[in-house]
Amino acid sequence: MDVMPLLLLVAGSAAIAAAARRTPVPAPLLLVAVGLAVSSVPGVPDYTLDPHIVLPLLLPPLLHTAATDSSYLDLRAQLRPVALLSVGYVLFATFVVGWALYLIVPDLPLTAALVFGAVVAPPDAVAATAVARRVGLPSRITTILQGESLLNDATAITAYRVALAAAVGEGATWAGGIGEFLLAAVGGVVVGLVLMAPIHWLRTHVKEALFQNTLSLLTPFVAYAVAEQVHASGVIAVVVVALYLGHRAWQVDFATRLQEEAVWKMVAFVLESAVFALIGLQLPVVLRGLGEYEGVLAAWYAVAVFLVVVAARFAWVYPATFLPRLLSARIREREASPTWKGPFVVAWAGMRGVVSLAIAFSIPLTLHDGEEPFPHRNLILFLTFTTVIGTLVVQGLTLPPLIRLLKFPGRDTQAETLAEANAQAQASRAAERHLDELLGDERNALPAPLADRLRTVLERRRNAVWERLGQANPVTGESVDDTYRRLSREMISAEREVFVKLRDARYIDDEMLRTLLRRLDLEEAAAFRETA
Repeated sequence: MDVMPLLLLVAGSAAIAAAARRTPVPAPLLLVAVGLAVSSVPGVPDYTLDPHIVLPLLLPPLLHTAATDSSYLDLRAQLRPVALLSVGYVLFATFVVGWALYLIVPDLPLTAALVFGAVVAPPDAVAATAVARRVGLPSRITTILQGESLLNDATAITAYRVALAAAVGEGATWAGGIGEFLLAAVGGVVVGLVLMAPIHWLRTHVKEALFQNTLSLLTPFVAYAVAEQVHASGVIAVVVVALYLGHRAWQVDFATRLQEEAVWKMVAFVLESAVFALIGLQLPVVLRGLGEYEGVLAAWYAVAVFLVVVAARFAWVYPATFLPRLLSARIREREASPTWKGPFVVAWAGMRGVVSLAIAFSIPLTLHDGEEPFPHRNLILFLTFTTVIGTLVVQGLTLPPLIRLLKFPGRDTQAETLAEANAQAQASRAAERHLDELLGDERNALPAPLADRLRTVLERRRNAVWERLGQANPVTGESVDDTYRRLSREMISAEREVFVKLRDARYIDDEMLRTLLRRLDLEEAAAFRETA
């Protein structure tokens, strides 16, 4: 097996994603653009997407990291709009886009057109999350987009399987399709509920951080594989487990949390970068099989489908936002009246991604009889590719200026800091009372200086938040908080240099050096976190 193409993909995409942070262009768009450009260079390896790799090996960890970073409470509060998008919109887009393609392309069977509709129906989890983080959307809109992108793949994959069964002649029925959808959805939830408690128990009872991180990395793959084994939705199972683990992450040992955060950030960065680069690299593969649809005709189909995809999302989002309010007095009393701006951004943020391409590449070459080719398969692949590229480029590039143009209210940082300070004050008072109780027990007797040091740490943590609201240093422009962090780092840096010199002089060995440096690293991390 030649590993060089894989190494080039990972290293190149990571480098481009890192460089994108220095540009105003979101990393996903730059990666796609570079992938498109590189794909035409002679000698570049063939990076054909394999659905047997993308769906079970790339999708679970990406969903896991997105779900653990999401808020279970926020998602529960936005359950209605999330469900309307992740289930209702995906099914609506499947039929609308499929029917439109059926009318546009001569001799295309309706069942094959519905296969395409299911393929391009789900907005991409990675694209939505990446752009939402970059542009700073209001928290409610970000929650809705994240929730939709976590669950819509399950609906789309189920709809695709039903449409594909009808297209290849396996006798699918409406009743069978509804039954398969319910089995996938309910089964995925059940598998997630069954797995989440035992996995969390292991995470809280096994104190070895390395084992914990291994378990963390295996968890999304296990949840996905178990669910798919019983013909349930692996996507839903992964999301259910990840939301539960993320909601209860505070119960896990601190060393595990620190390592997990670093590990999953690296995993997400590498996978997200590679995924968007892979999208652009599919161009030669798609064009080679286009055949009779080259030129103006293919371009017309691509533009028409792109417009239908965009229009269908607007046609669903606005009624789904305002009709429930018109029909339910309870909703009107409980929720603030939305403006037209929020639904517009949600509708425009429907970027497609690698999942659509992976599903498209899984379309079989022939029908059920094994002889007759699948109708217009190459055209479906091409239109999936152009829809993904079109939504990423057109909507992804215009979303940030659109949000600025609509002038959404920014975050009230002062109010957030006050809330954080009050929360920290309550926690510190509780900790002080508990410390007094502990020190009252003779088993916890400490010399007065050490007991005072514990109280000083609490005082410092409580005051750190309030100091952010203070005035900046007139000389340096730093806040008190920034100055404290900088001086802490400089003190630790001075200690670190002495330790290294002592190692070089053979006064201490490398093992002791690593122990001392790790202690300093933890202190530096603590100093940064308490002021960040």
